[in-house]
Amino acid sequence: MKSSYHPQRMEIIVRVVFMLTLVNFGFVNGQIYDVLKFGAKGDGTTDDSKYNIAFVEAWKAMCSSGGNNKTLLIPSDNTFLLQPLVFQGPCNSPYVQVQLEGKIVAPLNKEAWSDLKSCEWVSFNKIIGLTVLGSGTINGRGSSFWEDNTPASKHPTQLHFQGCNNLEINGITSFDSPRNHISINDCRQVKITQIKLIAPGDSPNTDGIDISASTDVEIYDTMVGTGDDCVALNSGSINISITRMQCGPGHGISVGSLGKDGEESIVENVQVTNCTFNETNNGARIKTWPNGKGYARNIVFKDIILTETKNPIIIDQQYIDKGRIDVEESSAVAISNVTFVDFRGTSRQDEIIKIDCSEVTSCKDIVLDRIDITTIDGKKPIIECSNAYGNSTNAYDGCLKTQ
Repeated sequence: MKSSYHPQRMEIIVRVVFMLTLVNFGFVNGQIYDVLKFGAKGDGTTDDSKYNIAFVEAWKAMCSSGGNNKTLLIPSDNTFLLQPLVFQGPCNSPYVQVQLEGKIVAPLNKEAWSDLKSCEWVSFNKIIGLTVLGSGTINGRGSSFWEDNTPASKHPTQLHFQGCNNLEINGITSFDSPRNHISINDCRQVKITQIKLIAPGDSPNTDGIDISASTDVEIYDTMVGTGDDCVALNSGSINISITRMQCGPGHGISVGSLGKDGEESIVENVQVTNCTFNETNNGARIKTWPNGKGYARNIVFKDIILTETKNPIIIDQQYIDKGRIDVEESSAVAISNVTFVDFRGTSRQDEIIKIDCSEVTSCKDIVLDRIDITTIDGKKPIIECSNAYGNSTNAYDGCLKTQ
């Protein structure tokens, strides 16, 4: 007898049953706050944030109520147009969630934004125990920002999380952010999983996830393809784990840039494992500005698969962004205890490893082990190391100085 079991159909049925159970339980027990019940239109053209205030009122009602497991529901089969919006905490409930099943869209273009002074589009501020989850999408319609000549710092972040401890982001998809898709700042205990962040490969400054001043962050089972870093670890990123990320297009996974304008920066205890880089401009990268201060240490890139990746392994301590002029170096961010192990795949250019360290501090305790990278044109790979100390194996013996 032929089996009638269909895994995809069963998955859909399970999800539908789960959602019906969640909504039924919520309405009976007063736990669900559906933005449609607060006046949101969900037609894709009516402003459902500032002028309609539906989202704001739904959030205030949920956030001010007591009890556990409160849910702000953004329902499916609806498209909600939002201007810049802040979900403000703290809340009276120790655990709150935003269930995104529908679509959220930004104004059609830059001219239609109500507040261009805001550096964030949708912001979550000082909310403890927040979960943002669902199968819905958020679209920043960022192309008009990419085309103008204003500094990237003036463009809004798509989703910004500030001071949100015990944070989880699960399942959502983000398209075409004006700047970076997700910003994590001053947060503790963060989990990000099963999300997709998507923008064209030539869209400027559309980082996937930017992290700063945050500790104990786990990112796993994600897909990021944008025009800039898949993940950027900025100063204050401590105890960061990134695993099973599909990265590409984009600029790879970067520590930095650090030490801009002489700033003191710290990044430590970073694990990047079982990740793939597909046609990215960089693979595993550490970048620091001349004359910076601080340190980047205890960093591991392991089990990395490369497909036509440019700059598969790079440490650049002479990082100068566009529009800047080179300066004489008097200090540098100290880089130490960095391991690159089990890299395999192909490079778009002949130089597969470049470790360009500062003459002031050098790089110490660098490890290159089990690196198997070939060039797509069949030429002999080029490896360049300067002012770097540590251990390397196989064909890379002699690249790093012994200490």
